[in-house]
Amino acid sequence: MGKIVAIANQKGGVAKTTTSVNLAASLVATRRKVLLVDMDPQGNATMGSGVDKQGLNYSSYHVLMGEVDINNAITSTNEAGYDLLPANADLTAAEVQLLDTQQRERKLREALQKVTDRYDYIFIDCPPSLNMLTLNALVAAQSVLIPIQCEYYALEGLTALVNTIEEIRGSLNPNLKIEGLLRTMYDPRNRLSADVTMQLQKYFGDRVYRTVIPRNVRLAEAPSYGVPALVYDKTSRGAQAYLALAGEIVRREEQQRVGASAATV
Repeated sequence: MGKIVAIANQKGGVAKTTTSVNLAASLVATRRKVLLVDMDPQGNATMGSGVDKQGLNYSSYHVLMGEVDINNAITSTNEAGYDLLPANADLTAAEVQLLDTQQRERKLREALQKVTDRYDYIFIDCPPSLNMLTLNALVAAQSVLIPIQCEYYALEGLTALVNTIEEIRGSLNPNLKIEGLLRTMYDPRNRLSADVTMQLQKYFGDRVYRTVIPRNVRLAEAPSYGVPALVYDKTSRGAQAYLALAGEIVRREEQQRVGASAATV
């Protein structure tokens, strides 16, 4: 059964979509089967995966509103290698329309239950706000991966997100946990990067990934070609960093399985 991970941070510009696309592609490179769910009306993950958001027959909007089965909305990304539930500006309307719907925060969860067995990982690219779309993602997910830029204001925004996760755990999704915190746009020459790292490790310990994502031109260029950095330039520092992150995530999973097996003996 696939693991569902929401990639979330209500602060914009912290590399949520970059992480969603490149981590999905990197896990495919490790021979995992991956579904990427675009829950952002901007549709950046869709475009960054090489899918034209303007030419969609069905999108995550239609799935949320119950207008189409999720199996009919999922599309393939030829070069990236993962499957995609795409999005475009139609998704903005779901914010309002879901307000009058029963069990509105569970719509994505119900849809994903139909396809979870087909994938090793399902990643949900969330919008940069704590709205109904993000709430659907957090209720559907088993865990949250939080990309965080190493700057002062990022730490302030993190507090609000952690509080939201705690609230959702207490009411709508008791199994929700923080999967890990990923430092993005990392510059080791910057004193602030070291200070933020120290603060994150103090409060979150080993949930802070060892892997850091550097500032990298290739990562910034790849979306304009509709491919992950791994396809655009697999030798780039950005592509290699996301491959390293994929490896770290797989190793964590294996360690957790071994620990769980030992505990039952």
